Amino acid sequence: MAGILGLYDVSAAALPDEAVRQAVVNEVIDQVNQEFPPALLQSPSEADRQRIQERVATVVGAALRKRSLRPGFQYEAQLAEDLTRRIVGLGFLDLLLPPVRTDLSEIAIYSSGLVQIMRKCSVRWENVDMAPEAGEIWRVLDRLLGPQNKTLNETNPSINAKLPSTPHNPGGGRIKALHPIVTPPGRNPSVNIRLYEQKPVKPDWLLERGVMTAEMMRLLQTAMEDGYRILIAGGTRTGKTTLLSAVCNFLPGGWRIVKIEDPEEIWIDRPTVQTVEARPQAVGTDVKPYTLADGVDDAMRMSPDYLIIGEVRDGHAAMSLFRALMTGHSGACTFHADSPREAARRLATVMGADAGVRSHEANQMIADAVDLLVQIGIRHETRRVVAIANVSKELVNGDVGFDPIYRYDETSPMGQPRWETSGALKPRLIGG
Repeated sequence: MAGILGLYDVSAAALPDEAVRQAVVNEVIDQVNQEFPPALLQSPSEADRQRIQERVATVVGAALRKRSLRPGFQYEAQLAEDLTRRIVGLGFLDLLLPPVRTDLSEIAIYSSGLVQIMRKCSVRWENVDMAPEAGEIWRVLDRLLGPQNKTLNETNPSINAKLPSTPHNPGGGRIKALHPIVTPPGRNPSVNIRLYEQKPVKPDWLLERGVMTAEMMRLLQTAMEDGYRILIAGGTRTGKTTLLSAVCNFLPGGWRIVKIEDPEEIWIDRPTVQTVEARPQAVGTDVKPYTLADGVDDAMRMSPDYLIIGEVRDGHAAMSLFRALMTGHSGACTFHADSPREAARRLATVMGADAGVRSHEANQMIADAVDLLVQIGIRHETRRVVAIANVSKELVNGDVGFDPIYRYDETSPMGQPRWETSGALKPRLIGG
């Protein structure tokens, strides 16, 4: 094999310079765009993609020969592969997405051009040896945003969008993109892509990674099977949504589950799930937004056995959800907070700021609407459930009270997590 590849080895002097290379690139792209319909190039099947890649390779070779260039097999093959990604794929981004990479949870593209990745089960970013040009970043964004009727520009400098699911990446993902005008130094758009799991998250996945003990998981299984109202709290990237996705496997078969998300992230592998997705107001139109609170209100007319909000982000959504749970409906949600008490305080604050609910009333609403709080955090660079607690139905000095069941031992050494047990799951009181 080494001898065969050696036939194609060429010196750097024999390679086309940048101007010639760009001329070849433009010629190939123009030729392929003329030969294939735009709709096919936009959404090719696997067979179409293979056919296009073979044609790109042929045209690349012809364009080089026309210029009396023979840079070698490896150079031509790499150029053809790069151009195929640009023409029918997502260019440089394809190198970071399945099927090429299946080990990533997040991708960040800085306005400076830096590209970073975060691996699954990691909580730290690392640099990638990749330097896409501004034009290619814009082209990839246009390809992603166009089918969603969204445009990133100075008038609309912040965009939330979806990374569409594909056969290789069925979980899809979510995209946050910011225009260079609001992201100094402003050479490129700033883009963050959160990748969702490629298959439904199972409870065993969490146990294998030491997120909690099997005993703790059995408690959550009992709570889900009995329709407890659960709040999962945690900071950024702690795995709130992953945990909620996993424990949803314990909901009884046949239950009608309605989940309200913005955007859709939770993947529950059963047919009796109806997703309701929030939608922002379209810029420059009179189209009204469809909020999480709207979704909860509509879900109450859909006779759910279990109600899920992927993440409560504002006081209107919290009030709608808690009002529904107070009437006896079963459900779960996630919320951004670093401790149970902070979760209660922040919920009361946003309900007051957004919906005008007084602090005491908000606390009583939380106590009436939530049976169990699960706190997840990061310890020694690893995600752990750090507390599971019953929510007291009576306020304590006007605040929401918690009765601990499990608590992470903060003195646990790295790689040897320990949890203290100090209580048991209290019976659920129907209707609060």
